[in-house]
Amino acid sequence: MNNGSFIGSNRTCVNNYIYIYRGGIGCLTRVSVSQLRLVALNTPLTGNLGSIHSVNKLCRTQAQAMGIRDDYKAFLSHHLQDLIDTVQPMYRTNPPIVNLRGELLFKNWDSIFSSPLLPPGVPLYSFDGRDVMSDPFWPQKAVWHGSSERGKRLSALNCESWRAGDMAITGQASFLYSGLLNQQTRSCSNRFIVLCIETSHDHQTLQELHKAQDRHRRWFHRS
Repeated sequence: MNNGSFIGSNRTCVNNYIYIYRGGIGCLTRVSVSQLRLVALNTPLTGNLGSIHSVNKLCRTQAQAMGIRDDYKAFLSHHLQDLIDTVQPMYRTNPPIVNLRGELLFKNWDSIFSSPLLPPGVPLYSFDGRDVMSDPFWPQKAVWHGSSERGKRLSALNCESWRAGDMAITGQASFLYSGLLNQQTRSCSNRFIVLCIETSHDHQTLQELHKAQDRHRRWFHRS
């Protein structure tokens, strides 16, 4: 989210954030921690992600491109950190994990590592609003993670710390129908889904998003 004026409008979000979504722009107020969003990058990728720092930056960049200020990190274990430690301990048992539109995916962060199955019928969105579960742009419904089922790093199965896309090198992945952390060893040349988890403290509720959409529609029809 960013403070400032609407694109193509003389209206201003005073002390609020602009949220850009498909079909419009709206103001959202800053609220306390209530949820953590799990969102996919906008394209399927091989295991060559540049490095963990590069893919973390890509998560942030794609979020910011949609007007989302909150910080994101890749849903990956790597040579420096276990996946489970991506979210700080104080936020692992309370905020629910939701998709981009605020629909519940998991009770909390810790529950991913005990019951990793996604709820049936709930979309998993990319930052640009597509459902990776059904969109043909992601032909292989699998996610890279490089982790054990408990979120611990698998040093030999992380595509050389996400720097390799060679067919002979392998990484740990999971097909979404079997959950986020199923143990499937696959060639790093595969183009799979890469997920990002929200890690910052600035959040917007779904109710506030709906209010912003309503405000935008009213303003659009007045102009």
